[in-house]
Amino acid sequence: MNRIFKITALLEGVSLLVLFSNMLFIKPTNLELYKTLLFPVGMAHGLLFIAYIIFATMFKIEDNWPWKKYGIVCVASVLPFGTFYVEKKIL
Repeated sequence: MNRIFKITALLEGVSLLVLFSNMLFIKPTNLELYKTLLFPVGMAHGLLFIAYIIFATMFKIEDNWPWKKYGIVCVASVLPFGTFYVEKKIL
């Protein structure tokens, strides 16, 4: 299950960066492409975010993580490149 959480953390981080790049780089240049990509990328990121938080909660309960570690893992999910840090250093 640790491997699945690492993969989810990696995919969640990538989806956040894709969502940001869609907003920052594609929207000013091609509004139609932006509108086309917004829903599928946003939905994928939302589902991966929920899965990431569920896995973090499961690990907190099963492995008896301290609240500080759990808080760092959860806050990292909303920071760009945060899940990559968690995947390499904490997991």
